Amino acid sequence: MKRELMEILACPVCKGELELTVTEADEREIVSGSLYCRKCDVRYPIEDTIPNLLPPDQRH
Repeated sequence: MKRELMEILACPVCKGELELTVTEADEREIVSGSLYCRKCDVRYPIEDTIPNLLPPDQRH
């Protein structure tokens, strides 16, 4: 995930601000980590550079 995406990403449930936690990154993008919404108390994983922004009840 490119860091610039943080400027436009919002929680898919409440449209609130997301907080980024980076576990692994390279010089170009975030490889793994998570996006957290304080309002919903939901964490969205970032795996293999792809943020999973599906609401928790729709994830497999």
